[in-house]
Amino acid sequence: MATGGDSEVEKLKGTWDYIDNENFDDFMKELGISWVVRTAAKAVRSEKLIISENNGKWTLRSESTFKNTSYEFVPGVEFNETRADGAEIKGTITFSNGRWVHKAVDKGGKVAMIERYLDEEGQQQVVMTCGKVTAKRWYKRA
Repeated sequence: MATGGDSEVEKLKGTWDYIDNENFDDFMKELGISWVVRTAAKAVRSEKLIISENNGKWTLRSESTFKNTSYEFVPGVEFNETRADGAEIKGTITFSNGRWVHKAVDKGGKVAMIERYLDEEGQQQVVMTCGKVTAKRWYKRA
């Protein structure tokens, strides 16, 4: 897997507005996220993602009425991350075949895979898998 610059992944840089999701509540449930947090997350109608990179260190920031979160990483290097529900996890992000592939492992060993890529229409697709559950989220460039 390539860990450096991937020209398709470079296109994810910028500001993105949330459009819609599919099966996100089931994905959060599979992660073990509480009903209260899931309910608050579902109430969010406006979310903005900001993806940037500076000297090989990438940042993803999510801003919403529910909570603002961010993490920094170097592709291919494991990092500590705090999910929006407060859970501490270990993440590793690699860039491969035009996709941003994020492996997140919680303290109990549960693995979530999150892939980001641009579709044919230039929208950011986010495909999240945990256990047997797959969810999707869509973002358009702001």
